[in-house]
Amino acid sequence: MTPDDFPRLFAAAFGAQDSAAIAAWLAEDAQVVTLTGGHADTAAEAQALIANEFSGIFTAARLVTGKLHLRPLGPGGAVLHQRYVVTGARDETGTDIPRFAALLQVVLLARVEGWRAVSLTFSALI
Repeated sequence: MTPDDFPRLFAAAFGAQDSAAIAAWLAEDAQVVTLTGGHADTAAEAQALIANEFSGIFTAARLVTGKLHLRPLGPGGAVLHQRYVVTGARDETGTDIPRFAALLQVVLLARVEGWRAVSLTFSALI
């Protein structure tokens, strides 16, 4: 996975409700904030948090890709800001939530095992 691949792979994993794939792209000590405001301090915590969201509000959700800003920080780092539209989210009663805009902000570092996100924040846009 490269920084260029990350937004597309993230959208595919989100749509497949694949928390393991998302966690695999995180550094072990990654800081993660999810769309629901959940916070995790490790990849393992993030995987559990995201899996829980995929079994609830985002069980049928998909991401429609919007505008991307990818900023290289030299040969071993990058920051990306990817806009998405979230569709298919449901509230606690199972009622569809109207689609909404979201922004994924990720700091990626090149590691021995490949590119990993050290910080990932996924937030709704108003």
